[in-house]
Order: sequence, then structure tokens, then C-alpha cells
Amino acid sequence: MNTKPPRPQPVGGLVLFRQGFRPFFFAAGFWGVISVALWLAVVNGAASVSTTFGPAAWHTHEMIFGFTGAVIAGFLLTAIPNWTGRLPLQGLPLLILFVMWLVGRVVMAIPIHMPSSLVAVLDLSFLTALLLVVLREILSGRNWRNVPMPIALGGLLLANVLTHLEAAGQTQIGLIGQRLGIATIVMLISLVGGRIIPSFTRNWLAKRADTHMPAGFGRFDRICLILTLVALGAWVANSDSRLTGVALLVAGLASVVRLCRWRGHRTVSEPLVWGLHLGFAWVPVGLCLLGLGVLMPEFFPQTVGLHALTVGAIASMTLAVMTRAILGHTGRPLTADRWTTAIYILIAAAAAARVAAPIALDGYDPLLWASGLLWSAAFGLFTVHYGRMLLAQ
Repeated sequence: MNTKPPRPQPVGGLVLFRQGFRPFFFAAGFWGVISVALWLAVVNGAASVSTTFGPAAWHTHEMIFGFTGAVIAGFLLTAIPNWTGRLPLQGLPLLILFVMWLVGRVVMAIPIHMPSSLVAVLDLSFLTALLLVVLREILSGRNWRNVPMPIALGGLLLANVLTHLEAAGQTQIGLIGQRLGIATIVMLISLVGGRIIPSFTRNWLAKRADTHMPAGFGRFDRICLILTLVALGAWVANSDSRLTGVALLVAGLASVVRLCRWRGHRTVSEPLVWGLHLGFAWVPVGLCLLGLGVLMPEFFPQTVGLHALTVGAIASMTLAVMTRAILGHTGRPLTADRWTTAIYILIAAAAAARVAAPIALDGYDPLLWASGLLWSAAFGLFTVHYGRMLLAQ
């Protein structure tokens, strides 16, 4: 049930902790720059991170649970009051939740000797608290339509637990945890994107009296979601099975058809709308490339599809959603300026370079660095340009 969203109340002059999207979107942009810059320094031998996780495992962990975790928190804490009509989390409770996220990033990054169990508790506390908050709001508001949100958070929490168990030397399923985390986020994009992209596109086209409207959510969308869930579930359980590869290809091709039904080609004059379509396009591309990586690993390493889903779909969609949400919730016109357009182009270029790197032979290192620099430029520009809006009244 959609209700009129409650008006956020002033909280002791701390604008940053008035609404959930403010601290977490700002933190996502900032951490997006710092974590990738730190990763490039680690690759170059100029820095070291985390004595609990290895460098590659730390990088993957922070992209899934640190960076994307902040984006998901900002989105849910802002959207749920609209869904339930209840007051948003703000003030001291929001500050405490943000500190939990921040502490997790510090203990995961700084190479200090701490018991792995303590690192795990500090890092896992954020997703645990976020899950409890979201579950409380969904249940209290009887908002059964959005029950998949706490289920997805539970999947992310479980995935993070698996990565910490391997880091503690108790099991060898850290890679399953990483795949589960990525699969959960891609499913969220498939679900939420399937709601908001046709809706925003329809609203934009209607204002221009365009009669070519996107298809609404229906049976075909449900079939696509089921195919994607089955394919990603198979990938999490057995990433080398040929059946998994076939399932990924089928899901990817179905998602291509789904995306075409949303009429994105009619929105080329408004980056704030086509940015969502472009971001979602990386989902079918990533699924197909991942499927090819399973079936033909000698030509397409699985890292190609993996980075199409992460640097492509996850990063592009998070930027497209964050920019639109910030403009809308701070009372600004829902149109992209040149800086926002540049953000979308930079992250698309970063994704293309990272996807191409594993199949470029001698061009791997230059493309890796190009991707990292383009990513940092995109999130740096987002942090500076939109940070002013997040910190303003």
C-alpha cells in the first residue's frame, strides 16, 4: 500500500541525519572513490589492507557489503516510509546505524591485528541492524508487497557471514558468499528496476504526450525474475556446471526482451531516464557473458561477466538511482544537468574498460587502470556535485 510519505522533521540542526539517503548516499560516493583508489594502490604494491582478508577478498567484500551496502541502506531507509506511511529513521538512531557501517569499513581496511571474530562482529552488526529496522517497518506497516526487501537483506547478511567464516579459517565457502552477495544485489536490481524504470519512463513520456508507453509489470516480468533467480541460484551453488551456463544465457536473453519492452530508446533526450535503462542493460549483458564464461571459459573468463554485473549493472544502477532520488527528495527538478550526464558516461566507460580487460591480452593492465580511474572520476564527481545537495537544507 502506498501512502503519503511523512515529512522528515528537523533533527538538532544535523541535516545529514534527517533522512536515510543523505548519510548513506554520501558515504557510498566517498567510499566508492577511496576503496577503489586504495585497491589500485594495493595492486601497485604501494599500500596494504586487512590482515583478516586477503587483498582480492577485501576488494570484493568492500564492493559488495561496504559500498553497495550503503546504497541499499540509503534507498530502503528513504523508500520504506513512502511504502508504509511511518516516520523515517532519523536523528540519533540513523547516526548509530551509520556509525556501525563506518566502523565496519575501518576494521576491514586498516591492517591492524584484531581477532577475526571481533572483526566479523563489528562488520556484521551493520547489516544485522539494518535488517531488523527494515523488518520492523515492513511488519508494523503491514506492507506485505515489499517482504522481498528484508529477505534480500537476509541473503546479504548470510553472504557476508560466509566470507567471514572463510577468513577465520573455519570453512572454504568464501567464494560462495561472494557469489551469493552479488546474486542478491542483481536480483534486487531486477526486482526494483522492473518497478521503477517503466514507471519513471511512463511518467516522462506522458508529459510529452507520447503514446508509446512501456509495458507494465506482468506475467512476462514474473517469468524473467524466476529465470534470473534460478540462473543466479545455480551460479551460486555451482559456477562451473554447463546447466548453469545455459540457465544464465536463457535468463540474460529474457532480460533483453524485458528491457526492450520499457521503451528506453524514446528517452534519449533525458539522461535521468535513459541512465536507468543503460544501467539495467548491464544485467542481461552480464548474465549472458557469465553464461558464456561457464560454457566457453577459454574465450570468456567468468570475470568478464562478473564485472559486467558489478562495475556495469550495480555501479551504474546505483548512480542512476541515487542521483534521481537526491534530486527528488531535495525538491529539485527531475532533470539531469551536464555533470549528472558526465557521471553516467564515466561509469559506463569504466564498466566497458573493466569488462574488456580480461580478453584484451596485453591490454589488461592499461584497461584495469583506466577502469579504476574512470570509476573514481564518476564517484568523485557524484560526491562533490551531489554532496552539496545532501549537506544542504
